[in-house]
Amino acid sequence: MLSAEGLVVRRGGRLVLQNIDLQVPRGHVFGVLGPNGAGKSSLLSALSGELAPASGQVLLHGRRMASWGARERARSLAVLPQTSTLSFAFRVDEVVAMGRLPHDSGREADERIITEALTAADALHLRLRTYLELSGGERQRVHLARVLTQLWPGREGQVLLLDEPTSMLDPAHQHAILQVLRDFAERGGAVLVILHDLNLAARYCDRLLLLADGIAQANGTPQEVLQADLLRAVFGLEVLVQRHPERNHPLIIAR
Repeated sequence: MLSAEGLVVRRGGRLVLQNIDLQVPRGHVFGVLGPNGAGKSSLLSALSGELAPASGQVLLHGRRMASWGARERARSLAVLPQTSTLSFAFRVDEVVAMGRLPHDSGREADERIITEALTAADALHLRLRTYLELSGGERQRVHLARVLTQLWPGREGQVLLLDEPTSMLDPAHQHAILQVLRDFAERGGAVLVILHDLNLAARYCDRLLLLADGIAQANGTPQEVLQADLLRAVFGLEVLVQRHPERNHPLIIAR
């Protein structure tokens, strides 16, 4: 569904990504890991079509991303950036309704979708609140609902790109939101998500890309990527890698 081939990205004349190859097929949650400055957000910008590659290409359903019109692309691909800000006192339901702008589905259908997306993001109780009154974590859940609304409920051919969607959330909401992304993938969509928490990535992602200095250090299953020697080399962190006693995915323990 979404792929990159030999992707090279420059920003301000500086090389930030080198020869990245990846595929995000339907039904998969693809995680991107790496330290600060590794090129993760630049990768998401290139995959979304916001940032033009210096060389290589990004393909959505086999078509070069640059060939997609903005409205057409917005019906298949939604992006949650690392920071989403609003300076106007919109109501929460008005913010979330922005996700329906690329569609002509009618008011009744839009209202139903907005309600369902707010519920999925555990933000339905906020719908009549003013956005500027919300805490950082509440705002993040509202923006997630907005992005979900754009593609809700998820189907084959749709792609979600998310940059650290759990960064301001408490542990319960972190797991709840990542389960929403898994559900989206299981309905036939594809998800690429940037994460910092290695254990969340191990639990919810089908495949992982480990970046450092704009170069792919590993690309594979969580079992293949979350290796103690790789994590030491990339993060400078000594860890133990064990198996989760119930789920059997890697469990990362800092020494």
